[in-house]
Amino acid sequence: MTNEIIRQQLTEKFGDALTDWDEHFGLLTFNAPANRNIEVMRWLFDELKFQFMTDLTAIHYPDRAGEELCVTYLLHNLVANIRLRFKVYVPIGHPEVATATTVFATADWLERETYDFFGVIFAGHPNLIRIMNVDEMDYFPLRKEYPMEDPTRRDKDDAMFGR
Repeated sequence: MTNEIIRQQLTEKFGDALTDWDEHFGLLTFNAPANRNIEVMRWLFDELKFQFMTDLTAIHYPDRAGEELCVTYLLHNLVANIRLRFKVYVPIGHPEVATATTVFATADWLERETYDFFGVIFAGHPNLIRIMNVDEMDYFPLRKEYPMEDPTRRDKDDAMFGR
């Protein structure tokens, strides 16, 4: 099984719905519509035997209007020893995608972590609550919405560091 064969089979099944094909460092990557993420994932699981979820995370692109949050899935076919990545973009005003827990049990904690840090809502998740941050936190710390440092902190005065 090669990246070309995988791409050909995905294109035959999903047509133009899958876009932005790339093979950065040999890792086949493509974008899928947010409303079809589970359909694509289930097909990859059943037909191409990508039955191990290596990772699931998000990235915040504040300059991409209407698709500021990118949910990224890394899947692995252990028999053929080949991996792929697919991305789903959602707007920050409505950051919702279907949960992958219906396909991969591993997605449970990965989706909770992604929700905790980026605010992506995984519709249908059995227990979508914060996993690492305190429950009272009313923001999502890995979004690029906050300054890198607090300019009012006195202990960060350049004079104290010989600058």
